[in-house]
Amino acid sequence: MTLMSTQRRRIAAGALLAAATMVVTTACGGGNGGGGDKGKDGLAFNGGVNKVLNASDKKGGELKFIGSQEADSWDPQRGYYGFVWDFARYYTRQLVTFKAAPGTASTELVSDLATDTGKVSADGLTYTFTLKDGIAWEDGKPITSKDVKYGIERIWAQDVISGGPIYLQQVLDPKGEYKGPYKDTSPDKLGLKAIETPDDKTIVFKLPVANGDFLQMLAMPAASPVRQDKDTKSKYGLKPFSSGPYKWESYTPNKSIKLVRNDKWDAKTDTVRKALPDKISVTFTTNADDMDNRLIEGEYDLDINATGVGAAARQKVLQQHKGNIDNPQTGFIRYAVFPQTVIDNVECRKAIIYAADSKSLQTARGGPQAGGDIASNMLPPAIKGADPKADPYGKLAGKADVAKAKEALAKCGKPNGFKTTIAVRNNKPIEIATAESLQQSLKAVGIEAQIDQFDGAQTSGIIGSPKVVKEKGYGIIIMGWGADFPSGQGFLQPLVDGRFILQSGNNNFSELNDPAINGLFDQALKETDPVKAGELYKQINTKVSEAAVYLPFTHEKNIIWRSSRLTNVYTADAYNGRYDYASLGVVK
Repeated sequence: MTLMSTQRRRIAAGALLAAATMVVTTACGGGNGGGGDKGKDGLAFNGGVNKVLNASDKKGGELKFIGSQEADSWDPQRGYYGFVWDFARYYTRQLVTFKAAPGTASTELVSDLATDTGKVSADGLTYTFTLKDGIAWEDGKPITSKDVKYGIERIWAQDVISGGPIYLQQVLDPKGEYKGPYKDTSPDKLGLKAIETPDDKTIVFKLPVANGDFLQMLAMPAASPVRQDKDTKSKYGLKPFSSGPYKWESYTPNKSIKLVRNDKWDAKTDTVRKALPDKISVTFTTNADDMDNRLIEGEYDLDINATGVGAAARQKVLQQHKGNIDNPQTGFIRYAVFPQTVIDNVECRKAIIYAADSKSLQTARGGPQAGGDIASNMLPPAIKGADPKADPYGKLAGKADVAKAKEALAKCGKPNGFKTTIAVRNNKPIEIATAESLQQSLKAVGIEAQIDQFDGAQTSGIIGSPKVVKEKGYGIIIMGWGADFPSGQGFLQPLVDGRFILQSGNNNFSELNDPAINGLFDQALKETDPVKAGELYKQINTKVSEAAVYLPFTHEKNIIWRSSRLTNVYTADAYNGRYDYASLGVVK
């Protein structure tokens, strides 16, 4: 997932993704005032990594998020940023969801709207769920199986609500026969044949081909119910209708969000959402350094984007406020990707990869602690089939290979280099620093790369549009990705399967469409043995490296801030190392 993305996303992910209560002090949530691994409040560095910090069931107060990146969309079927998937737990529910637990335990699937995790036929083609009693919308009307089906059908309306993950569309309708609810000619707009709703409590999924990750897909926000009479189509993300513990009170895009309790939500039907705060607010700013300062001063509790403290504040928090920070692995890979419509020669792309100084790129991203370990290929270590030592371009050496870069330039017919453009989000200083590092490395071999900073809130319509990418000549795009769910399918498929290329909201930025890779995905998806599936994903990863469409930078780690007011803080692998937002509480 993007940010996960990315984030993504979900994702992100990684994609992708411990909390604790403190001794209450007069501080409103700022620093601990002191170095070392513990602050004066008794909070510890990495105290929320893979364990619960400050456990509490106390309700009340306002949980205050701040962020420098708006959502791609708050519409559950459109959102693909990882932090959006985490935040969406406040106002959406799914048939199944991830367990509310720290670390790897969070990747376990548990029932949510459904009474269990489904009845699966012996051939793996039919999944049957029964909805719980007492589940309701924010106006008190019961959530029905038809609402779940309609919400999922919205994924097909890519011409109206593009941008979100399309796994369910690919799995349930691989031939693309259904046209989505807005073009549905059936009276009830529920014409997707792969999903049956024999009554309001029962929903049945019929897969044309078995897919071992199908339950993971049903845990995504994209599988959330949407009530047909509340569907405002492309405007739905401005005020989604809640099935979760909170509902939208107000939203001003790029400025603020306020959620309040949904009094129609019944805690007895929900074992995963604690719903501790009375209110949840989000403030958006375009100044990431100012955001960090306001977090340190205690004005806000945490960064909703969870992309880490910026360079300007990093030393301060490490030296003076170490008890307020965690340094988790995120499951994200940060990378550059090369659209083939702009740089169509594989040797020219190889020249960029060889010319890149991987140590400089790691440093630009904050070094080993704040940036992460150098990555040499596009499969994260936690995914079966990954081989962190696979290093086809020698990136683990930590330096540029100028000789091989020049050799590749000669092979691509550009011995003196060429000109291109690096696209980078304007509200991500760490990504801008990464682009500048890459720019300097490329200059040493004659590749002149100008940097174009685009509006990060418009990602899906800019770099997510192959047409715009080609028009603007974006030969290099700086981005990141976390697993949508922890498998090769959940990480790699949106990035490299040609069938996932979209005209808007695209994530296969390279537009890689290799029949051999697509075919390997088809084999892997049917494989029920994760080890055997991993071998197929390993082959895919090798072919991706050979295509030279990605330059991985780092397996990301972040230094993330948590205020002293927070309770139930823990990082969750299901949310790419972010905190599980739906479990957080605050000391009033």
